Amino acid sequence: MIVNRESLAGITTGFTALFNNAFSATESHLDKIATVLTSISAEEVHGWIGNFPGMREWVGDRHIGNPEAFSYNIKNRTFESTFAVSREDIEDDKIGMYSPTATQIGELAKTHPDELLFELLKNGFAQRCYDGQYFFDTDHSVAGASVSNMQAGTGPAWFLLDTSKLVKPLIFQKRRDYKFTSFTKDTDEHVFMKNEYLFGVDARVNAGYGLWQFAFGSKDTLDETNYAAARAVMRGIKTDSGRPLLVNPTVLIVPPELEDTARKL
Repeated sequence: MIVNRESLAGITTGFTALFNNAFSATESHLDKIATVLTSISAEEVHGWIGNFPGMREWVGDRHIGNPEAFSYNIKNRTFESTFAVSREDIEDDKIGMYSPTATQIGELAKTHPDELLFELLKNGFAQRCYDGQYFFDTDHSVAGASVSNMQAGTGPAWFLLDTSKLVKPLIFQKRRDYKFTSFTKDTDEHVFMKNEYLFGVDARVNAGYGLWQFAFGSKDTLDETNYAAARAVMRGIKTDSGRPLLVNPTVLIVPPELEDTARKL
């Protein structure tokens, strides 16, 4: 194959199509467990977290709520995955050997949010959320009382989430979405020095904690007793005004070693 602008453009188009097809076909849990928000700066302050408005009969003037002010910041991070194609492989018509790589990068990009979100859950026993407590903790404050959303233990962690509402227990923040790009001009320094062309994906995103009230973490044994206790705790959580928050656990997340037990439950 002659290496010129037209052939390189064709290769880029082909790789982009493989990436996009794989990205579209790959399953992701992002929309199931996280509220997806658009970011417009390097860092976003999520001041809405912790505000639970309620309905009341309108008698006299409106009752203007004064929710406690919380400040929870999520800084965007930049991620990438890149592969190189040598000029000789293009000349020798070996471009097909790179097709699986373009496909795999599409799959990795689609599941990258899952990777960030599940890592957050695993670390939720030691990382703080909007109220200053660990995301999974024994003493979240609700109307002056301590509320727990965790079970202590030494086993592999498992999690219950309420994902039935538009507001989810986790946040995924997008500043720049996942996009396939190329570096194929002969005048590019890398191409000139390395005699190879670069292709890959990059994005500027991050994940953070949303509402702890919609999540429960346990390191105790996953059995009927502990599972039922976790559900009961979540369904009993109330707002600061004392009204039921109507939490309804819908998703059980487990590591591979607990999959069989979880399916039976």
